[in-house]
Amino acid sequence: MGKLRDKTAEIRDFILTNIEKQPSDITAITAQKYNISKQAVRKHIQALVEDGLVTYSGVTRDRKYQLKPIIQSSREYPVSSALEEDKIWRQQLRPKLEGVSQNIIDICQYGFTEMVNNVIDHSEGSQLRIQYIYTAAFMEIVIADNGVGIFNKIQAILGLEDPLNVILELSKGKLTTDPKHHTGEGIFFTSRMFDNFAMMSGNLLFTHTEPDDDWLVEEQAKLFSGTSVQLRISPTSNRTIQGVFDRYAGGDDYGFTRTHIPVTLARYGDENLISRSQAKRLLARFERFKEIVLDFKGVDMIGQAFADEIFRVFRNEHPQIHITNIGANDLVEKIIKRASGRPADDGETGYYG
Repeated sequence: MGKLRDKTAEIRDFILTNIEKQPSDITAITAQKYNISKQAVRKHIQALVEDGLVTYSGVTRDRKYQLKPIIQSSREYPVSSALEEDKIWRQQLRPKLEGVSQNIIDICQYGFTEMVNNVIDHSEGSQLRIQYIYTAAFMEIVIADNGVGIFNKIQAILGLEDPLNVILELSKGKLTTDPKHHTGEGIFFTSRMFDNFAMMSGNLLFTHTEPDDDWLVEEQAKLFSGTSVQLRISPTSNRTIQGVFDRYAGGDDYGFTRTHIPVTLARYGDENLISRSQAKRLLARFERFKEIVLDFKGVDMIGQAFADEIFRVFRNEHPQIHITNIGANDLVEKIIKRASGRPADDGETGYYG
């Protein structure tokens, strides 16, 4: 009987986890995965509907399922210097997290307060909107403002070529337009604490997904005035703030000295990374770190000049900075090896520069 209950729980957990991605096909997908009939799957879904966890629209073959919010709220605040992110957290969000494990509460508090503080200090907007949704599969916080837009503002202040450069720099960390009052670490760590992090501004959508460490930049047809940040995490996640901090800490003071950079963000559209100028754009602000992991996942090829600028020229000019590459395909790895002038160390992944 115990095994039957465990199997039932496993099947229903699978349905809850995948129903958003497959609202029309969840019955067929579940039946195939567990080698059970569609009728049996429908009974599981009906039980979830009766428990108030799933809802649906349409009939028979046109039926679509979706998660039903257990808790849902939305509130707007006028933006001013008197607005305090910790007070909003205590009054609006924290009471809705009763029964949630402490590691999730800590992550939500960190991400929420960092993103709301960005709105207060940087957005130049007049309105802040906060939405919270709690379902059986995820918790989601959305922080949106009607300001000038984060990508456009950083681009203008730092004199970057376009908003795509801003996204590359944000992925590195330690990027701020106000170094006197901010470290530039909030977005970097927040994007890595949640299962899904999404930032939309102007016509760009920037997303990061854990645990696969996937990055995506998309151009949207519809312009979004201001900035919207979506933070989503499973209520059963075992991720911790300290665990994320430790991934990027180094040295005796355990400071933020290590970064992980998705090289694909250095590209414009589907262009290849060929030139030294592209490499120099990627190398910007590397000197602020002691260890750098260059992730070549999604990069099909690179040019010899691009690799030489990073793995020979920069290495010779900055011998104190340790660069490792991961995720490279065979072609990219051969080019990196040639530029570095030596093979990877035994037991290590990538080549050092």
